[in-house]
Amino acid sequence: MYITSGTSALLRRASHSSSSRTGKRVFSSLSKKPASPSPNSNSSHSVGNQQTRSLSYFSAARWSHGVDWKSPASLASQIRISSAFSDTLLHRKIATMASENAFKGIFTSLPKPGGGEFGKFYSLPALNDPRIDKLPYSIRILLESAIRNCDGFQVTKADVEKIIDWEKTSPNQVEIPFKPARVLLQVLFLDFTGVPVVVDLACMRNAMNKLGGDSDKINPLVPVDLVIDHSVQVDIARTENAVHENQKLEFERNKERFAFLKWGSNAFQNMLVVPPGSGIVHQVNLEYLARVVFNNEGLLYPDSVVGTDSHTTMIDGLGVAGWGVGGIEAEAAMLGQPMSMVLPGVVGFKLSGKLLDGVTATDLVLTVTQILRKHGVVGKFVEFYGAGVGEISLADRATIANMSPEYGATMGFFPVDKVTLQYLKLTGRSDETVSMIEAYLRANNMFVDYSEPQQERVYSSYLHLDLGDVVPCVSGPKRPHDRVPLKDMKDDWHSCLDSKVGFKGFAVPKETQEKVVKFLFKGEEPAELKHGSVVIAAITSCTNTSNPSVMLGAGLVAKKACELGLKVKPWVKTSLAPGSGVATKYLQESGLQKYLNEQGFNIVGYGCTTCIGNSGDLEKTVGDAITENDIVAAAVLSGNRNFEGRVHPLTRANYLASPPLVVAYAIAGTVNIDFDKEPIGVSKDGKDVYFRDIWPSNEEVAEVVQNNVLPEMFKSTYKAITTGNPVWNELAVAAEKLYSWDPTSTYIHEPPYFEGMTMDPPGPHGVKDAYCLLNFGNSITTDHISPAGSINRDSPAAKYLMERGVDSRQFNSYGSRRGNDEIMARGTFANIRILNKLLNGEVGPKTIHIPSGEKLTVFDAAMKYKSAGQDTIILAGDEYGSGSSRDWAAKGPMLLGVKAVIAKSFERIHRSNLVGMGIVPLCFKSGEDADTLGLTGHERYTIDLPSSVSDLRPGQDITVKTDTGKQFTCTVRFDTEVELAYFNHGGILQYVIRQLAAKQ
Repeated sequence: MYITSGTSALLRRASHSSSSRTGKRVFSSLSKKPASPSPNSNSSHSVGNQQTRSLSYFSAARWSHGVDWKSPASLASQIRISSAFSDTLLHRKIATMASENAFKGIFTSLPKPGGGEFGKFYSLPALNDPRIDKLPYSIRILLESAIRNCDGFQVTKADVEKIIDWEKTSPNQVEIPFKPARVLLQVLFLDFTGVPVVVDLACMRNAMNKLGGDSDKINPLVPVDLVIDHSVQVDIARTENAVHENQKLEFERNKERFAFLKWGSNAFQNMLVVPPGSGIVHQVNLEYLARVVFNNEGLLYPDSVVGTDSHTTMIDGLGVAGWGVGGIEAEAAMLGQPMSMVLPGVVGFKLSGKLLDGVTATDLVLTVTQILRKHGVVGKFVEFYGAGVGEISLADRATIANMSPEYGATMGFFPVDKVTLQYLKLTGRSDETVSMIEAYLRANNMFVDYSEPQQERVYSSYLHLDLGDVVPCVSGPKRPHDRVPLKDMKDDWHSCLDSKVGFKGFAVPKETQEKVVKFLFKGEEPAELKHGSVVIAAITSCTNTSNPSVMLGAGLVAKKACELGLKVKPWVKTSLAPGSGVATKYLQESGLQKYLNEQGFNIVGYGCTTCIGNSGDLEKTVGDAITENDIVAAAVLSGNRNFEGRVHPLTRANYLASPPLVVAYAIAGTVNIDFDKEPIGVSKDGKDVYFRDIWPSNEEVAEVVQNNVLPEMFKSTYKAITTGNPVWNELAVAAEKLYSWDPTSTYIHEPPYFEGMTMDPPGPHGVKDAYCLLNFGNSITTDHISPAGSINRDSPAAKYLMERGVDSRQFNSYGSRRGNDEIMARGTFANIRILNKLLNGEVGPKTIHIPSGEKLTVFDAAMKYKSAGQDTIILAGDEYGSGSSRDWAAKGPMLLGVKAVIAKSFERIHRSNLVGMGIVPLCFKSGEDADTLGLTGHERYTIDLPSSVSDLRPGQDITVKTDTGKQFTCTVRFDTEVELAYFNHGGILQYVIRQLAAKQ
């Protein structure tokens, strides 16, 4: 499914000109103020009081049917607007909406069991259309949204019919409009995306000002909550005060950036910031923010959400339709743009049976990921069904849904059932709220009851997994879908050592594979490393730290190991980063945290840490031993991404594993072990200890979960989250609505996107005699394109920082400096493990400047091309742009002067982001790529596009010509008419600014 911020339905009714009368109508809603809150809302906070408000609007009883449980717009309006609706006006508003809707005949009341009503809703059964009964549950959510928002303009009856007729229309890639219940820019704007988003908003205000428009028009029209959870690094580990020390360093590094975010929360309407140390965004969303069903001033409808992190899909495990969108298109959504999407196919994935003893949710998700990658689900929804679904916990479902990006799907959806309702009660949702959720979903045929006969649903394709076939496993050493059964791990490791350099190979000569490097740890303690030695063991990431069974399972492994006298070697960097304070509470309540501490898994902070590359430095003697002896060192982490160069520059082998397995591998000290046959260590009485001696049974895990994961833990944790962080509250920020850019800042810098912008769209651009900047193979990720980790001391970004007096110890990470375009442009394609075919096998962030033949850093080569006025393109293979949905992976190439990317295939969000930045995405024809066409990257490329956007159409074929006489046909991957409009304007942000300015 390809998602953009807008609808071709709008463009079919309006010309591409920004001055068209209809175009003005489309954007008339952009200037509308949010609805006023109810009389009981907390609306008295002034701008001056905002540093203390943080999440204060959640401090009331959020899960009641009162004013604190509404749509995001209603929640935000409580902060800013003091006028109030009376009950009469609220009911009148709902009645007016229904009377204008083409489906007003199915607008009905949902009665309460004891009398009265929960609210009103649009009833799908009332349509009496048998096609609806066969629709996947995930498609029913799209249908309900289309019906509820059917105004005959943005959403038409024809759009509704397309969705109802999904079985016939989805294979044809038809386009539909979709309005999610939450454009969750709320909370799912991580600070990695959030900083450049606020930078762009501030910059757009300046651009609007220069065009003579009202800069206050640049304002989020939906609430934006930023959860700062990607900035904490594991600088301090294996100590009781690690949380405090890491948070202190986090604020020292990022004070300017945090202050900027706080300025944004004051300057822009509907923007709140969740301070550092609160938890991982997806876990906070799962445990606290998700509604499942909205009761918006008496109007009932399903919760749905989009977010700027690809793992937004975790919420699908709760029955909330959610997925990731690019930061660029999300900014437009903030400014009132509706969403357009291609109606997706749905893969039905049937689960049966039960997991065997000793098998974890992580083993299950790695198995599912491998199956779905093999099947091919890019752009599709995956919907899980069958009796086996009822046998797995909500947390296990969330783990599976979380890794949707890794198996390539837009969503991995679990419809709501009794297990969902039990989880809602466990996490503190009120009985009345849960009753309303169940009543609504049953009434609208969106609830699954596995105790009743199931009506057959139609899917685009079908898969089946017997849960009893799942075995313990890990994935790696370089990709999440390269699953390795635990029993095969040792053989697979030796195969990786032998194989040529690639996703499953390190090409280590046979004669050096068994070498042992001896050194003094910290100059004092004798230590040794071999190929496969574990130097990082991290319990981290949203994927697993929200799941009590695997977290407490890790504690049980640590306990058994401690009782037998086993201990992790001190040179293994161990860490534990829970997704929320709830995990800390149940680990402490169970008494298991003390055993984790004894093994070095002290809590280091609340954030993504190692999974995002914020693993911190290895101890110097360890790092030196690795680099000086070319050791293939290993990291084992409970994350979702293990792409090369992401976790740590010195760990070339990175394995994803369940938290209990992370502890086990840390104790073993190596991935070169057969857990079935070889001892994991020696007990205090001198006996060999095997893996089976420290591994807990499912019954042991279930008992400790039952006794120690309690509703009060969730309630107390999320009550505390609203009080904010004391250090955060002390940050002083200016009250101006236009940001005062500091030209000396190395964190926040005004980007050049709108320089020289006028009210006239520039129109489509072709590419003339372009050079190839980079020639890639398959699976180039956003980590390769725009790394998030540490800044290498020899990089162009490091040079820029040092020229401005920044000491190398204060470089911080690329992710932390995403508010500075100068650094991010220099960091584009700066991954030290990137493989560029122009370098003939050499690995690293360099390329060949074709005209001169010089080998330069990618940034220096790009600047040389730009200074000569020469266009550049990129050649790539399959899955270009896979991984995290990073807007800088599109912004950076644009700033380097890249005009087009020609690839075999694109990751969904990244392709959309390229379009949003005005870069042309093109796909080779099936069966063709640069190699089969004989392209070396030394050619010059010409891509002729029509000069008028009206002569372009989505999915059009065009001819690419080279100066060698070769030419080939590509498909231009503008997938909707809206994307053509963005391209016509030079990008999505320019499009929005012109529309807002034209309206005035």
